[in-house]
Amino acid sequence: MKVAIAYIEEPPFGWTESNQAVGADVELAEVVLRSIGVTHIEHHLTTFSELLPGLAAGRWDMNVPLFVTPERASQVAFSLPVWAIGDGFLVRSGNPKALNSYALLAEHHDARLGIIAGQVQREAARASGVSEDQIVIFEQQSEAIEALRSGTIDAYASTAVGNRVLAGRIGGAVFEAVEHDTEKDDTQRPPIGAFSFNKNNGRLLNAVNEQLRLYLGSPDHRTRMSKFGITRKEIDPALG
Repeated sequence: MKVAIAYIEEPPFGWTESNQAVGADVELAEVVLRSIGVTHIEHHLTTFSELLPGLAAGRWDMNVPLFVTPERASQVAFSLPVWAIGDGFLVRSGNPKALNSYALLAEHHDARLGIIAGQVQREAARASGVSEDQIVIFEQQSEAIEALRSGTIDAYASTAVGNRVLAGRIGGAVFEAVEHDTEKDDTQRPPIGAFSFNKNNGRLLNAVNEQLRLYLGSPDHRTRMSKFGITRKEIDPALG
């Protein structure tokens, strides 16, 4: 049995290393798919904006986890949640404009925020008062990082855990990760993420969900995810 899965370059969830797909979401998918009898896993590197269209067109069978929203759920079928993660900023070292929430960034009318096309951070920023002309959209994470480095943008919005990994990889002398002040953003439970499938592929979805029920939260799952900086803080809210 063969399954094709799409991923994007977004450490620690997925990235390409030595021509191989690696990362927390990639490894979780592999463990689950092997457990349901998949013998060949084919990885497709794509952009975020192509994840849902590619799935709908049948170019692959499933996507790595992404945030669940009503709009996305109208297009694809989601698995059980696998993580719950709040947003954060990647900023230049020293955080020159002291940005620690969307609401605070909105108050700095000259501040520019980088967001990847199609990601939920755009809606979160707009809901907190960030104006459209403060938002700069990029197709790839690497483009946003270079814009931050050059000063074209003042912050890059992504998951808090992802930004921690990026800051650690690039180095504290260049960038730092800032977790959002959830009181200012009026954030409740962190948004959940899940694998997604073509709505006509219920058989694969059901098999994956059955294995996820058995595996999520297990010692093996927690140990594997901890290698990528995914802890009980990101895992436990998704299990409730």
